[in-house]
This record gives sequence, C-alpha cells and structure tokens, in this order.
Amino acid sequence: MSTIRVFLVDDHAVVRRGMRAFFEMLDDIEVVGEAGDGQAALDELAVRATADDLPDVVLMDLLMPRLDGIGATKAIKQLYPQVEVVALTSFSEAERVHVALEAGAAGYLLKDAEADQVGAAVRAAMRGQVHLDPAVARTLTRSLVAPQRTATALTPREREILVLVAHGKSNRDIAEALVISERTARTHVSNVLNKLGLASRTQAALWAVREGLVTGP
Repeated sequence: MSTIRVFLVDDHAVVRRGMRAFFEMLDDIEVVGEAGDGQAALDELAVRATADDLPDVVLMDLLMPRLDGIGATKAIKQLYPQVEVVALTSFSEAERVHVALEAGAAGYLLKDAEADQVGAAVRAAMRGQVHLDPAVARTLTRSLVAPQRTATALTPREREILVLVAHGKSNRDIAEALVISERTARTHVSNVLNKLGLASRTQAALWAVREGLVTGP
C-alpha cells in the first residue's frame, strides 16, 4: 500500500510540530507540507496542483485567522474533490460537527485525541470512510436521540419566521419582510429555536429543510 500524503493546517506551530513528530513514527503516513491558516493552505495547494503534487489528506484546524477551517474545507472540496479533509479542533458540540461534515470533512477529531486515533482518521479518510472522535460520536448520538419537536409547536407567525431564517434572512431582513421591529424579529427567532430545541440559525435552517418547510439549496 502506498504512503498516505498528509498536509497540516493549524495556526499553532507547536501543534504542527507535534503532528509531524507523530507521523514520522509511522511507515504508512508522511507529512508533505503545512500552513498556518486556511488561506495559506489554499495558496500552497494551488501551487501543488499545478505540479500534480496534491496531498491525499489535509488535517485541518477549524479556528484560524484570515480563513477558518470550515471555509478552507469547502474550498478544498470544491477545487480538489479527490483531497480528503479531517477536521481537528478543541470543540465537540454537535452543531460544529454537523457544519464541518457538511463542508466536506471526512473526519472530526479533538485536539486531545490519542495519537492512534489521528492515524486511524487519516487512514479512514483514504478509504472513503468518515471517522469521528469517540467523544464526538457520543455527542452526535445524544443529539440524534433527543426528543423530536414538530412544526405544530410553532405559531403561524413563528413558522413564517422559520422559513425566512431557512432562506438565510437576517433579523433586519425578517423585520422588513414582516413589517415588525428588529427587536420583535429577534425575539421570534429566539422563541423558534427554544421551541424546537435548536442551538443556532444553521440548525433551524437544516431542520426546516428536513421537515419539508423549505426546499434545500
């Protein structure tokens, strides 16, 4: 089996050094490059693409200056769909995991993951499989088995608000569309999230699509 070529993206040099040190101990994975933020990663990958020298897997931090890991992951999957991305972060909230996976990540690891988990995630990505940190998998499982809310819990006005949120409208946009104050719009959005047990506008948009209240992109 050929060596898996990995590219590291993290704004902390000490993290990159630690990852390099770990991968140097493995026979089947090698680090071929690194970058300190998402934009630097895209710049480097563009150069490598012209030389037909793209990595197999990018290990991507999510919180970085200039361009974060979510934006960089989306761009990489659009420009180089053959390159797999594994997210590496300190946060295990279900919403962050969903956003990373929707952006195209083939794995989600916490920065305190054991070294063998990192290697397993890289190898799984190469096999076309999704690998989740065990703590992340537990978080996702809990979110999936949480009590399900339905649209019947919402008032007609709240359903209108939800549809507008799903279409990406801001509180100001909603206020203008419904001829209400921005403060009232904000209160309605908060009520919708609370009634549906959701944590963000992104979750609300996904929920609305899933329930058939709006069509997907």
